[in-house]
Amino acid sequence: MQRIAPGPGQQSVWDFPRPPRLESSSRRVRVVAAGVTVADTTRALRLLETSHPPGWYLPPDDVRMDLFEAARGESYCEFKGVARYWDLVVEGRRFAQVAWSYPDPTGAYGALRDHLAFYAGRVDACYVDDERVTPQEGRFYGGWITGDVVGPFKGGPGTMGW
Repeated sequence: MQRIAPGPGQQSVWDFPRPPRLESSSRRVRVVAAGVTVADTTRALRLLETSHPPGWYLPPDDVRMDLFEAARGESYCEFKGVARYWDLVVEGRRFAQVAWSYPDPTGAYGALRDHLAFYAGRVDACYVDDERVTPQEGRFYGGWITGDVVGPFKGGPGTMGW
């Protein structure tokens, strides 16, 4: 693994902390599925963790929660606690396990309560400001890659041990 040096206006994910840092963001964050904007906020929380592109958590008041159904399964994060998953049903299409949330986050991550984070690769498009994001590789992680972060990023083949 060779760290990519950040250019002007960029951050390296290798400078992000572990345990992760949670920060507020006023950038516009949008999620689109089946041509419908299902989330749109300027009040997202951004989670920064070593080797990962940022995770974006959107407040439920800025998400079309009427389009979401609880999905099967849960997972556990050593920092944030137990996550639950969400399916999205819009325009007759089901997007399976498209998002996750923490109904009872632990410790310093209490602000994440009920915010939704989206897998960018499981919907039609996600945006930070007007930039379409690239999904983090792999089936488990849900980071969003934009032009202002550089890697290499955990998630692809051969990176699980990072």
